[in-house]
Amino acid sequence: MNKVKILLDSDVIIHFIKGGCLSLLPKILPAYQFAILDIVLNAELRKNSATRIQIDNHLRILNNIEEICWKPDYEMMIEYGRLAETMGIGESASMVYCKYHSNVLASSNLRDIKTYCEENCITYLSTMDFLFLAHRRHIMTEQECDDFISAVLQQGSKLPVTRLSFYIPREEILIL
Repeated sequence: MNKVKILLDSDVIIHFIKGGCLSLLPKILPAYQFAILDIVLNAELRKNSATRIQIDNHLRILNNIEEICWKPDYEMMIEYGRLAETMGIGESASMVYCKYHSNVLASSNLRDIKTYCEENCITYLSTMDFLFLAHRRHIMTEQECDDFISAVLQQGSKLPVTRLSFYIPREEILIL
């Protein structure tokens, strides 16, 4: 039986690299297969050598993230084109893929993805959702989550809170 995929957008991967916890990501929700579209890899993640090395290790050596070839059919391509006019190619391709394959989207760019995901019944998870779940499942302590947040913020990325205790998860996250 195939696992439901969690399709990773580049921002979540970058946050977990900056937080020094990329290897923990698949352990947080082990019932799911973590995956990333090749278009996201090539257009966004492989441009930076440090990011490329880490993500390639997970794809090829650790084998805990699957690379998926982005081969949209005509209907998907039309929808992708419409979305890509106002959003990044990674978010656009990932949202369309999740819609047509009933997968979960992992993206922290909630401003861009939230409405589309809710309108199309796509479950989505942000970096903070993963941290919340990691803490709740005893994969990370609250201090480790706070250190992660601090490291990500110090390296110029954005997160909605400065401490895990300030984060209020959506109801659907509480049932995962």
